[in-house]
Amino acid sequence: MIKNFVEELSWRGMIHDVMPGAEEHLLEDMRSAYIGFDPTADSLHIGNLVPIMLLAHYQRCGHKPVALVGGATGMIGDPSGKSNERNLLDENTLRHNENAIKYQLAHFLDFESKAPNAAILVNNYDWMKKFSFLDFIRDVGKHITVNYMMSKDSVKNRISSESTEGMSFTEFTYQLVQGYDFLHLFREKNCTIQMGGSDQWGNITTGTELIRRIAGGKGYAITCPLITKSDGSKFGKSEGGNVWLDAKRTSPYKFYQYWLNSSDEDAEKYIKIFTFLNKEEIDVLVNEHKETPHLRVLQKRLAEEITSMVHSTEDLENAIKASSILFGKSTSDDLKQLDEQTFLDVFDGVPSSEINSIDIDNGLDIVSALVEKGRFLKSNGEARRALKENSISVNKEKVNDNYTLSKDDLINNKFVLLQRGKKNYFILTLK
Repeated sequence: MIKNFVEELSWRGMIHDVMPGAEEHLLEDMRSAYIGFDPTADSLHIGNLVPIMLLAHYQRCGHKPVALVGGATGMIGDPSGKSNERNLLDENTLRHNENAIKYQLAHFLDFESKAPNAAILVNNYDWMKKFSFLDFIRDVGKHITVNYMMSKDSVKNRISSESTEGMSFTEFTYQLVQGYDFLHLFREKNCTIQMGGSDQWGNITTGTELIRRIAGGKGYAITCPLITKSDGSKFGKSEGGNVWLDAKRTSPYKFYQYWLNSSDEDAEKYIKIFTFLNKEEIDVLVNEHKETPHLRVLQKRLAEEITSMVHSTEDLENAIKASSILFGKSTSDDLKQLDEQTFLDVFDGVPSSEINSIDIDNGLDIVSALVEKGRFLKSNGEARRALKENSISVNKEKVNDNYTLSKDDLINNKFVLLQRGKKNYFILTLK
């Protein structure tokens, strides 16, 4: 059954431009549409989540999504929104990245079913590598004028910018290569729609021109807005750089925290874009959040939905447990269930010092751990006063001045978490 894709995206705030006739075209029959993904890394990041969600909603509305890995265009570099050329990659690296990207997309798209609208993944290197330069400029280049190419914002912005060295011929031809992708998929896959961010409008319409001029057909463009944060900072970036979909690059805990820390304004926008919750469910959550904003209902639901989709339910549960360690009533056993990376993520920035394993093997009295070995507190007197006030914890459990650290206190056979009061943490790390 075909559902109204444009209508679904509209209430979610995911429509920027729709070429006239595209909505009617989609309501007539199952259609194929594609979006391109940059394969210059072996992981996508949350900046890619909007196009991923576009394809996922497209498939849920009964249409066939095509994910294009830009192996050939990845060897060139897209000028849109960039001030410098990107590094070019060899084929082995691109193939590795392609496989990694498909694995991540499979969390959102159904590639495996026998349904007519099962998703497919293609790599434009597979058809572009057969083209000689002379063939390309003869068969494709002659159909698009330089005047037409120069009129695109992505080209004009690069050429007129005083902060760059202009634009290479390689990058200038990018829109022709992307345009040819659309023509190729139109011919080979009956793909009539290309989607992407609003900055891709110029490249997409070059493709519709090639379809009209060379194939005598009709292609359509649909773009979504570029996502921004309410405070003006760039969406998809954290203090450590990109927020990746690969757990090795960004742990599920940090990924969960990114969404949990969204502002109220952003969370209300993001929950429409980055989840599959329907309008009624979202309206209920928004109203509940407005009544009790301190409970952060929107942020919690957003973080839960997107973390379980990108990672797994188990990763989500572990991220929630890890989050409660700083603020909840966690125990020593809770800490010892954390893997090393999550432990380091949770206590990122907490001061630490190294101790010798022999100290733990022989038993380390708590005052020495706090002062001489750990240098958490300044003097033995200060340590004893804190212990007498019952304000010192080892691995979240209160201790007295008779306590001795042993191997049993080690988290991941490596760490001991010391704490004074509610907020002052310190980590002892075994050499």
